[in-house]
Amino acid sequence: MYSTANGVKIYYEVSGEGLPFVMVHANPFDHNLWMYQIAHFSTYFKVIAVDIRGYGRSDKPTPPFSLKDMADDVLGVCRDQGVKEAIVGGVSVGSGIGLLLGLDHPEMFKALILVGGNSGGAGSIEDRIHGYTKIGIEEYHIQHLKELVAPDFSETKLGRYLLNTFVERDPRLSGECIAQIFRARGGTDMGPRLGTMKVPTLVINGEYDNSLKAGQRTASLIPGAVHKVLPETGHACNIEDPATFDEFVIEFLRANKLLPLSPS
Repeated sequence: MYSTANGVKIYYEVSGEGLPFVMVHANPFDHNLWMYQIAHFSTYFKVIAVDIRGYGRSDKPTPPFSLKDMADDVLGVCRDQGVKEAIVGGVSVGSGIGLLLGLDHPEMFKALILVGGNSGGAGSIEDRIHGYTKIGIEEYHIQHLKELVAPDFSETKLGRYLLNTFVERDPRLSGECIAQIFRARGGTDMGPRLGTMKVPTLVINGEYDNSLKAGQRTASLIPGAVHKVLPETGHACNIEDPATFDEFVIEFLRANKLLPLSPS
């Protein structure tokens, strides 16, 4: 399905029934980063998995845009689906979008699940922009993907397979659009607002996540937030160890009375 509610064509997929669970992926993946969680949580929720602008089947605009524009893309999908209340999960830039949605629309979102959870821009943004615009997608994309998982994961049979499925999408990608995503993320610091967050929040980091300290800081500044570390995983921990990741999410949702008693 596509939404054009925010003026940009955004692709998304819907699975299951129940309370909407909106899933927003990271640079440089697409909605399939959530493949395990889509399969699992669609038995409990109406899972709405979004391709953010720049990835998958969504548009790849190259003029400058903001993180708020990207959050508005997600809100447009929600409007098209008639969503009044939802859980939102986000990885990396998706967690930034989730934070912004929770801060700006606390009446709509019942819980935030943030993977990475950096409330500001990461220090490697300029390096990433250089990689995608100067080195090029064909060489740099796989390098970036390998940096986002635990040191040994990309050399396992499963790790090679999973990461290569995202590299297969390279012909659809635009290096300049990906650079704009990094600029949008780097231009937004939500740190000063975290103390006002009203939405229950879970922050998950992998043991080798380069955002671990930033995620810990975010969790420490949000009232009542829960922080979890997933051993032997990196930034993309939800695809590296989905079983343990899902246990963290289930525990959090159950504590907030958001998990149905049985699958639908």
